[in-house]
Amino acid sequence: MAQIYTRLKPQFENIAFEKRDDNSMVLNFGPQHPSTHGQLRLVLELDGEQVKKAHPEIGYLHRGIEKLAENMIYNEFMPTTDRLDYIAASSNNYAFALGVERLIGLEVPRKAQVIRTTILELNRIISHIFFIAVHAMDVGALSLFLYAFKTREYGLDLMEDYCGARLTHNAIRIGGVPLDFPQGWLENLAAFLKEVQKSVELFEGLLDNNRIWRARLEGVGVIDADRAKSWGASGIMLRATGIKYDIRKEEPYELYDELDFCVPVGHNGDSYDRYRLYMLEIRESCKILEQLITLYPSASKQCEGLRGGGLLADAPSFISAPKEEIMTQNYSLMQHFVLVTQGMRPPKGEVYVPIESPRGELGFFIHSLGNPYPQRVKIKTPSFAHTALLQEMLVGEYIADIVTIVGSCNAIFGEVDR
Repeated sequence: MAQIYTRLKPQFENIAFEKRDDNSMVLNFGPQHPSTHGQLRLVLELDGEQVKKAHPEIGYLHRGIEKLAENMIYNEFMPTTDRLDYIAASSNNYAFALGVERLIGLEVPRKAQVIRTTILELNRIISHIFFIAVHAMDVGALSLFLYAFKTREYGLDLMEDYCGARLTHNAIRIGGVPLDFPQGWLENLAAFLKEVQKSVELFEGLLDNNRIWRARLEGVGVIDADRAKSWGASGIMLRATGIKYDIRKEEPYELYDELDFCVPVGHNGDSYDRYRLYMLEIRESCKILEQLITLYPSASKQCEGLRGGGLLADAPSFISAPKEEIMTQNYSLMQHFVLVTQGMRPPKGEVYVPIESPRGELGFFIHSLGNPYPQRVKIKTPSFAHTALLQEMLVGEYIADIVTIVGSCNAIFGEVDR
């Protein structure tokens, strides 16, 4: 035992580990553990089976995305944003695009706003269902994993019908969207929403009053409002403590200020509250999408006659012309060639734009010196704060509850190691 402590202590000098004659020991939980996805290592100091200290160690998926952004022209970086939160890729696409649009001062056509908001909420449902599936599997409810993935596949089919991809979508562009909805897509979306609502009722029937499920989640991983705020928690991690804060309501973007939806909040701040909020938010996203389906025809009609059909902003210095013009007009072809090879040149300045991703506040800070490449890109991701929060959430809990708590944080490590 003394040799183990001697070997570990230099690596974690900020943790007061020392040899004891009681039941204390140091345990590595992950990164090889299935519930840590090969990307999180928790160094735990235990007293018997109770956690006394926890130290999250990250860095197993570091890809330097922020530095990649500083060495790519703005449009070139867009597909890389998919790799941050790879379960909700469209949120990353949109957050970066919105940051650049605010920097430039672009106004996106209404039709493109309807399409972008639709894609964001569809992606939110897909992400939330994925969380329900894998969290239930981690805790031991394998049947729900199978039911949830079946429903999620229908949502992925819709994303594939729109943009051709199921995971890394690249479905949003700076200034708008690349494509209109295919024929019959909105009808398929309406059918999917009915399927989702049936599925949520099934999930709730399996879990809400299941005494094993409630015993594993209620009172486990409790975080109060003050600690959540001090650690920078956001999204459902924050709202489960009773704080009603949603960026779609507080700082509306796209069409959210026109849409009728509620922001569910919890009261206990435990794993069960977080699970319930994911269920409730799926229902709210369905309400939003039903409203967007009715908004699309009027938005499409409003944008008739606009350059490009209202899919992209009309800003030749920053946005390429529609494909038809590029193929038929010499000036549009030259402009497109310059934008693709040299990139746009936003004005000097800096901007920070947050959005409400499925996990919480996702924000891009962009500093421009007027060059084709951003001088600095800094990304604020919710999973980073929620992973750090584990060092307080796990203290006092038992080994058997660690998987439940880590799963309820819903961290995606592509956006932790940036």
